[in-house]
Amino acid sequence: MDREWRNYLRELLDSVQNPDYIRPHDIPNIDLYMDQVTTFMDEHLETTKRFEDDKLLTKTMINNYTKNHLLPNPDKKKYTRGHMYLLVFIYYLKNFLSISDVKRIVEPMQEMFYGPDAEIKLGDVYERIVDIEKEVAQGLGKDVMKKFMRSRNAFDEVKGEEEREFLNIFSFIAMLSFDVYLKKAMIEKIIDELLVPAQEERKARKDGSKKNAKPERKGKEESKKDEEPDKADKADKEEA
Repeated sequence: MDREWRNYLRELLDSVQNPDYIRPHDIPNIDLYMDQVTTFMDEHLETTKRFEDDKLLTKTMINNYTKNHLLPNPDKKKYTRGHMYLLVFIYYLKNFLSISDVKRIVEPMQEMFYGPDAEIKLGDVYERIVDIEKEVAQGLGKDVMKKFMRSRNAFDEVKGEEEREFLNIFSFIAMLSFDVYLKKAMIEKIIDELLVPAQEERKARKDGSKKNAKPERKGKEESKKDEEPDKADKADKEEA
């Protein structure tokens, strides 16, 4: 392998083995308004952009995540640290999974780990996952090097230098792509075979609990209040 390609591969591996994670301590300890959320994400995920005008997380995206139950509703238009952890997970997952699949992953997360009463907090989950992903990134080098070396002699018989170089690069891309394809297929099967049934079982238990619960008697005034929509909440949604 010539020096130019060796240097390129080293730079390529460095770029993925040392990604700019949003560390738990980077996330502010105070709740944020929407503009502050998007500004924070723009600043901390800037290096993940491929092109200068790429959009990371817009107000419309975040509102859609809330509308489709990927995110809990903001509290008085403010987003907590829990919201921020979920947004980072969503940002990375949506790069290779459909939004419906992302929802199947993050919806149970917010049900079980979001809020002050959760036994394990989202921040703890986030920190553990970041540590695991660092290990995965560091172990990537050998596999990528093996694929790269295989690609360099995949079309030795081609006489044209330009054509051979293109085919060598294409074979490298093809091997990396097939790896992604297989892992994506595995993720989708795990979602369909493990996460979806578990989520359906949780919903069935909740529905059963609601049916078995005895309804409380309410006075006329209290019942009337329940029937009226929350004006403040309605205003938040309309503005969003």
